[in-house]
Amino acid sequence: MTKRNPEYDFKWCPGCGDFAVVRAVEMALVDRVNAMKEPIENTVIVAGIGCSGNLVHLQEGPQPFGIHGIHGRTLPIALGVKASRPELNVLVAAGDGDFLSIGAEHIGPAAKRNIDVTCVVMDNGVYGLTKGQASPTTEFGVVTPTTPYGKLEDPVNPLLLYLTYGVSFVASAISTKPKVLASYINEAMAYPGFSIVHVQSPCTTYNDTYEALKGNPAKGIDPTAWDIPDDHDPANHGKALDLVRRKGVPVGIIYRAAESTPMHERLRLARERVKVKQRSVDDLFAALKI
Repeated sequence: MTKRNPEYDFKWCPGCGDFAVVRAVEMALVDRVNAMKEPIENTVIVAGIGCSGNLVHLQEGPQPFGIHGIHGRTLPIALGVKASRPELNVLVAAGDGDFLSIGAEHIGPAAKRNIDVTCVVMDNGVYGLTKGQASPTTEFGVVTPTTPYGKLEDPVNPLLLYLTYGVSFVASAISTKPKVLASYINEAMAYPGFSIVHVQSPCTTYNDTYEALKGNPAKGIDPTAWDIPDDHDPANHGKALDLVRRKGVPVGIIYRAAESTPMHERLRLARERVKVKQRSVDDLFAALKI
């Protein structure tokens, strides 16, 4: 833990991939602040429950605003922040258990609304904070405390899920390359619409997939992570779907819709079109009086 916040006493396991994600987020925010000439306080990080949620407490240096919310509800909270203050840069930090189980019901509406927030999803394939139970991305047949006879469900393909729901910007990364990850996060934050950066962030205690991702020639293990070809067109939704149906973990920008109008801009245009008169808070309360 840092000296800045000694009262918040939590521990991440040594070697946890989330440490590199924290660093990538910090680097991305520094680059954004310098490029946009705006204070770090213009960024709000909304975190869910789980190991990934501690990211909001670990930011070093000048602090963005942070909200450590409730399990699976990062997107509704982020929607509230962005709807009320569209000028803010809103970043969601979540895990595969938080985002893809109870939180999965919010991905579709967020995509259809095209809310202008960036989600960094740390995927370790288990519920790490609560001792390694099976998550939506745990592989079929894996024995965990909640699947003593092996997991019976097929694993979710998060990248395919995002594309099917209509997420405007989808990137895939691994935590072992924080500088590359930072560049994806930066690009996602600059994109005008709903963006998700999905990160393979291994849990060294309950699901250590480092060797599988990187490969080990000495053991005859081929890497499951592979770089997206340079000739891939991220604006082509069909090609993006073909890409994520391949075996392994693609690394790079998978999809970036060429045209994207975020929700707050859609709302502004709608108000102009119908000439809505914006009422004050006092007017709204007065209308409720009997």
